[in-house]
Amino acid sequence: MVTWSGSLKSSPLMKRLLRSTVILAASIASVLPMQHAKAASGKAKKQRESAPARRAAKTPLPGGHIAPPAPAKAPPAAAALTAPATAALAPAPCLAVAPAPAPVLSQDRYPWKRDIVTTTFWIGEKPAKNNPVPNHASSWDEKWAEHYGGTDSPDKAERADYRPVAFEPGQNPFYVALPYNNIQRDGHKPEAAKVVPWFKEDFKGAGKTVLKGRWIAVRFKDRVTYAQWEDCGPFRTDHSSYVFGNERPKPNLNKGAGLDVSPAVRDYLGMNDTDVTDWKFVDFAEVPPGPWSQHGDNNTFVINKRLADARLAALGTEKPAVR
Repeated sequence: MVTWSGSLKSSPLMKRLLRSTVILAASIASVLPMQHAKAASGKAKKQRESAPARRAAKTPLPGGHIAPPAPAKAPPAAAALTAPATAALAPAPCLAVAPAPAPVLSQDRYPWKRDIVTTTFWIGEKPAKNNPVPNHASSWDEKWAEHYGGTDSPDKAERADYRPVAFEPGQNPFYVALPYNNIQRDGHKPEAAKVVPWFKEDFKGAGKTVLKGRWIAVRFKDRVTYAQWEDCGPFRTDHSSYVFGNERPKPNLNKGAGLDVSPAVRDYLGMNDTDVTDWKFVDFAEVPPGPWSQHGDNNTFVINKRLADARLAALGTEKPAVR
């Protein structure tokens, strides 16, 4: 052990040496805690780095460079929330949906005339108290009964298949009468062209009716039949505002009847001789085949069939073209 003499301790040189030693020791003591803290922080940071990141950092690239560490992976929950997933979670946009078109309600060209008192009349009928005009002729055919083939007896015992059994009718046994006539002695009535809906399309010349043979539908309860307009009545021939308009039939001896129907119409519908029915005009294209389409030279079905048969017969007799 080295000892210092008292003269050395008190010398100025020794004092400076001791002071320098103390300062150096203090500096070393202050530096050591900071280095320890930095080492601990670096160790913790290295522990947080994933093994793939450390491997990537040590992987040399061409040229001797070290690849930068791989970016940290997102937490599993965040990684699952990919762009498509976020789009699915987002509320769907409100698309403007065009309203469905309203159903088109078909409207009849000719509306039903409802709850019309309907009476039975027939070709060849003799005058009676409530039927003062005989029906051997019609408003448009002076030889109506003759063209029909006889009297269209209403007696059910004398009828079969909606026609008289005594003869085959030459006209359609399904016929009606309505209280308007479009012609008079000197030609068409002044209002006819305005009130008759089909006047222009069916016009055949001055003084020729556009009403005869027109088809109507007659409904009784759940049954409908079709017939042709072949006479005028009951009682009137001038009530166009009822036949083509919205007026009701005028009072008359037959309980205000506004429609006369043939025995065939009565029997097909199952109505009484006087009853209440509905009726309306129909275009021929709307008329289905039925017992009303089988007989009569005036019957549109029969006329069309005869024309078709004539055309076929003409084609069959044509000579082949010479080549």
